[in-house]
Amino acid sequence: MLVLAASLAHAQRGVPAITLRAGLVIRSSVRVVPRVYRLTADSLLSHSVITIKGDDITVDLTGVTLEGIDPRADPDAARGVAVLVDGGRNVTIKGAVIRGYKIALMARRTRNLRLTDNDFSYNWKPRLYSLVEHESLADWLSHHKNDNDEWLRFGAAAYLADVKGGEIRGNRAEQGMEGFMLTRCDSLHIVNNTIAFNSGVGIGLYRSNDNVIMHNRADYNVRGYSHGFFKRGQDSADLLLYEQSSGNIVAYNSMTHGGDGLFLWAGQHTMDTGEGGANDNLFFGNDFSFAPANGIEATFSRNTFARNRVEGSDYGLWGGYSFQSLVLGNEFVGNRIGVAIEHGQSDTIAGNRFDRNSTAVQLWADKIEPSDWQYPRHRDTRSTNHAIERNDIVGSTVGLRISDTRESRIVGNRISGADSAMVLRDTSAVAIVPGQASRDMGAVDRLAPTPLSRAWSAFGDSLTGRDRSAIIVDEWGPFDWRSPKLWPVDSSRRSPMPLRVLGPPGMWRVVGKRGVSAMSREDGVVGDSILVTPSDAADWRLDLEYHGRATISPQGIRVGAGTAYRFTYAHFEPVTDWDVRFFTWSDSSDPRTKATAFARALLAAPVASQHTPRLDYMWYRPTVKDVPLTKFAIVATSSVTLGAGKYTLRTISDDAVRVWIDGKRVIDDWTPHESAVDVAPIAPGTHVLRVEHYQVDGWTELRVEILRGGQRAGGSPGPH
Repeated sequence: MLVLAASLAHAQRGVPAITLRAGLVIRSSVRVVPRVYRLTADSLLSHSVITIKGDDITVDLTGVTLEGIDPRADPDAARGVAVLVDGGRNVTIKGAVIRGYKIALMARRTRNLRLTDNDFSYNWKPRLYSLVEHESLADWLSHHKNDNDEWLRFGAAAYLADVKGGEIRGNRAEQGMEGFMLTRCDSLHIVNNTIAFNSGVGIGLYRSNDNVIMHNRADYNVRGYSHGFFKRGQDSADLLLYEQSSGNIVAYNSMTHGGDGLFLWAGQHTMDTGEGGANDNLFFGNDFSFAPANGIEATFSRNTFARNRVEGSDYGLWGGYSFQSLVLGNEFVGNRIGVAIEHGQSDTIAGNRFDRNSTAVQLWADKIEPSDWQYPRHRDTRSTNHAIERNDIVGSTVGLRISDTRESRIVGNRISGADSAMVLRDTSAVAIVPGQASRDMGAVDRLAPTPLSRAWSAFGDSLTGRDRSAIIVDEWGPFDWRSPKLWPVDSSRRSPMPLRVLGPPGMWRVVGKRGVSAMSREDGVVGDSILVTPSDAADWRLDLEYHGRATISPQGIRVGAGTAYRFTYAHFEPVTDWDVRFFTWSDSSDPRTKATAFARALLAAPVASQHTPRLDYMWYRPTVKDVPLTKFAIVATSSVTLGAGKYTLRTISDDAVRVWIDGKRVIDDWTPHESAVDVAPIAPGTHVLRVEHYQVDGWTELRVEILRGGQRAGGSPGPH
């Protein structure tokens, strides 16, 4: 050991030590002098703070922290690229801490890239608007296109494009929006990384093949969830495989509490032509539990799912339009539906255990498919030729629910404790055969990739074993339970309001309050629920102090064990009384082209009206009586009084909105759009507000609110 240490020290002495500066280009192996470097990035993602260019380069950043913004700043202020690997072969980057950028590391056209033991946490993420009892369409994601690097708008811990071969091992990517995002990459080994508590995607692949993803902890990559209110997931995921990503091995990973655990989609090429898919991927021995939407979603493709576990999700496996897929030896526990496949062909569901799912297996086809899809014009989309063999189904309301399906075999299944063992409707040539199936289930384990030595297990972490109530999403994404937090037990609008103290074990006490008349207690232990009675329902605040274990704040700031950590809960909602009137319009008064006629339409009798304390609507089908599904408008007026301070008026709208304060137009977003955020400053004092909104068709959203302080019009970048 002494000889080895001496030789390593000698080798390190031969590598030059450098300090970092903005614009530095590294062309040979270096060791960076350890310290914190605050280097601001250009907002253009075509530029980088540091560039690595060349072959056979090792950049040792052990002990180095590279910061783009103050750690206490809002994370949506982060910008630019910290490190760019521009081409080259045999490039290694190790030991870095990089935070406060839109993208911590980007690599392009590199052969044999190694990223080891880096921490790319606390980089860019957007403000979210789906909070407690209100979901916003503005937070929904779309990763469907990336041929022109559209994913860059979401930022990343590491964004790799056209990287061939190499290893990503022992890295950390937490509390951003996206983790490790790969496009046109192959033959990478992604092993033993922690990619968790991001508000979008943990690991993402696009046109990326033959990669090995093993022994990672990719949990709580989620948005669009509020326990007891909504469980959308909003197309966030622990693992995303998109657009012809094939031949990948995904094994022994913990991928729990993601919007989806796995979200696999064949891609637009397949949708347009019926050809290809995200095919021949192997998913073995992973934990995809506690997803708000689907533990596994895998559509329009052919894949193998073996020995995985999915518990407590809406769907255990959603396999729409899958073909020749194998679902073997998995465990589906406590999901609403264990396995659901619509319009599938020649899929095999064998040797699985289904425990307490509402429905264990559902197969079906719809008689009418979307008219704008090309896929059904090129492929057989009947539900046909399935094999359901030797599954163990326990405690389901319905064991097998099969409709509009033909030429399939149900063989040797054990169904117990079900209200209905099988519900079959409009099926033909479906054979139900008692006895044992001939399939050799021992072959399942022969699919198993060899586990790596000194690697993490997919199962057993205390936080990943908790149910979905452990998912707490605030305006900056998923809570990581490493610091204390005060959070509503249910509604944020009740009075008295029940709040719960979340976080690591320890003690808490109240150290400050404003606008609060009574509390059920003023000190206690983490896990307590307290009841708060505001004296001012519009504006109140609690300041608490925690003592206990070492903490890490949501911004990544560490506080030692026993040191006081302050945390706050504040409620601000100025009193408004909105007079809301709903109108219809026609082609002759179209607000997009006929402004004068539209203005006259708003002088007619409204089709509906109401008074409401909040201007807050979101629907696909109107929830206000007599309002039509399409071509309607809203006019809302109110007054508001604001005390001394700085304030922002914020709207979220779909399709269009404009706002006047005291007769002055301050927001004018009058071209139809998907849900978008607009802001305008509003001064202290008493003001008259007027809001106009129109809806063409599709989803409707209109939210108007006044916030304390100055805020940007942020949110997740919209679909491309």
